[in-house]
Amino acid sequence: MGRLESSWRPASAEEGFEIVRRRLFEPMTDPAQFKDRDVAARAFADFYRAQQAEFPLECRDADYEKRIKAAYPIHPEIFDRLYTDWSTLVKFQRTRGVLRLMAGVIHSLWEKGDKNPLILPANISIDDSRVQFELTRYLSDNWVPVIEKDVDGPNSLPLQLDGEVPNLGKLAACRRVARTIYLGSAPIATAAHRGLEDRQIKLGCVMPGESPAVFGDALRRLAGAATYLYQDGPRYWYSTQPTVTKLAEDRAEQLKRDPDKVVVELNQRLRENLHQTGEFSRIHPMPHSGHDVPDDLDARLVVLGAEHPYSREPESAAGIAAKAIIESRGNTPRLFRNTLVFLAADKTRLQDLDEAIRKYLAWESILAEKVTLNLDPQQVKQAEIQKTAANGTVTARLPETYQWLLVPVQPTPQAAIEWQAMRLSGQDALAVRASKKLKNDELLITGYAATRLRMELDRVPLWRGNHVVIKQLVEDFARYIYLPRLKNSLVLLNAIRDGLSLLTWVQDAFGFADSFDESADRYRGLRGGKLVSLPDADTPGLLVKPEVAHKQLEAERAQAPADVPPTGTTEGRGGIGAPEPGTITPEQPVPTSTQPKRFHGTVTLDTTRVGRDASRIADEVIAHLSGLVGAKVTVTIEVEAEIPSGAPDHVVRVVTENSRTLNFTSQGFEKE
Repeated sequence: MGRLESSWRPASAEEGFEIVRRRLFEPMTDPAQFKDRDVAARAFADFYRAQQAEFPLECRDADYEKRIKAAYPIHPEIFDRLYTDWSTLVKFQRTRGVLRLMAGVIHSLWEKGDKNPLILPANISIDDSRVQFELTRYLSDNWVPVIEKDVDGPNSLPLQLDGEVPNLGKLAACRRVARTIYLGSAPIATAAHRGLEDRQIKLGCVMPGESPAVFGDALRRLAGAATYLYQDGPRYWYSTQPTVTKLAEDRAEQLKRDPDKVVVELNQRLRENLHQTGEFSRIHPMPHSGHDVPDDLDARLVVLGAEHPYSREPESAAGIAAKAIIESRGNTPRLFRNTLVFLAADKTRLQDLDEAIRKYLAWESILAEKVTLNLDPQQVKQAEIQKTAANGTVTARLPETYQWLLVPVQPTPQAAIEWQAMRLSGQDALAVRASKKLKNDELLITGYAATRLRMELDRVPLWRGNHVVIKQLVEDFARYIYLPRLKNSLVLLNAIRDGLSLLTWVQDAFGFADSFDESADRYRGLRGGKLVSLPDADTPGLLVKPEVAHKQLEAERAQAPADVPPTGTTEGRGGIGAPEPGTITPEQPVPTSTQPKRFHGTVTLDTTRVGRDASRIADEVIAHLSGLVGAKVTVTIEVEAEIPSGAPDHVVRVVTENSRTLNFTSQGFEKE
């Protein structure tokens, strides 16, 4: 007889399911055990299909549920990693190596009383000495410090991150992510196509009912802080060579001894953000003292530097600096104190911003010295990714830090000045957020009504006798904190123009005069209810109390000679009586003896367009009459209807009730 050749091939991953289960677990005989297996497999399969964007494509297939059942109670991902990645190691025996490793893993989990439905890569206790020995015996010795620092152990980075962030700590998300990456990347760290994609990592971490986003956050935090964890797009892997992360951490720590660089970067970013000024005329960024803030009439925002943060303490650095600036400009007292508001950084958030800026500067310096540091392309790419992430962190923390608006307020002239601290929110630029907040709380006025101006003139009062100079009024609003804070003098001038053009100026506004003749005790160029040109705050002119102005106008109208034509009449363009260009002519009313004193009118309205026609009559006739001083206008509506067929009872009832409600003086239906 001749010899027979029998070829043996290594067991596949699917065959490994059965081998490991038979060698390490007792066979399932109870129907309840099969039911538990099927329930667990269905829960995982449904979870993968519901969150299919978070996991690899093959997980949504029905065959993957069958693989879970076949590998139960071990997740198929563990066998895929062991038979695909670890089997490439020369000394790793596929079947015997898997059995030795899984025996240690299962014993460790049994001792800890693990209750998870499946054993995932994230459940492998790499901090257990027996398991760690099996995972490093086939690798070089320098993997042990990698595990202790960046993967698992009492002093490892993942454990530290889980302790710092409660949302991650309650799921041990960072430890689970690190274990999964190690299992899938350690044996192929030198391969051309190394590492695991983020979807593959989540497959090895996430249990049904947990949020994949939490593990995505843990992955991002690890990538930004780990010393031996590399990233290339969506792929992550551990290596025995340290990344440039440690170098960046060292440089960020060194910047604590050189705070000026951090301040320069912060001030530069603040100035870029403050290019959008919002409703403020100007912004004064980071003044060293009150001397750097001009004493002007327009409302402005003063942004205090990082050395003057705000806190809830009675005397915060920001409050002291703001008071000093508003009280004086250098060695001289500040006049226009109602024009300044202050933006300050939060003292607690400032520490986080400082840390973010130091990290950004560290990555920036590494990229600037990439040739000197002899960085390989992968390290350069990592530095670029981390610099971009650090820049985004600084951009996000800047508005979170500069969130306090300090505003001086004074309810009455007799009250002391108080400081109101307002917290800003929103996504706009700093100055835009500040101006919106002030406008909403009416602490910055961009449009002012003439009637409100009249109220302030009478309330304080701001009159100097029977009048006030317009320039003086502009300065009053800029000077006194108990007055509304106006955006600029143009807001006040617009209110004055609106008030002077009101037909009801006597009741609601004021008069205007070019000047006051003390010798004659009269106002020159006095007028009211007219359009007046006020180009700027230096325009000469007076606001006159309306009752005083009206009294003088009535007296002059009564004394005017009968043959004087009305103001502005001429005998032709440029003829006799035409005013010189640019001159203001006093009002010359037509003698009262020639003016009609009564008006009456009757009109028939279209019954289908009563509202439209009545509105036109009110605007085009009644408004002109009621606007005359002393005019008494009465409008009467007379309704007459002929109904040949007679009015139904319900119409009679509705019309009668509505007429009474509308206060008809007389109304009724007639049968004849």
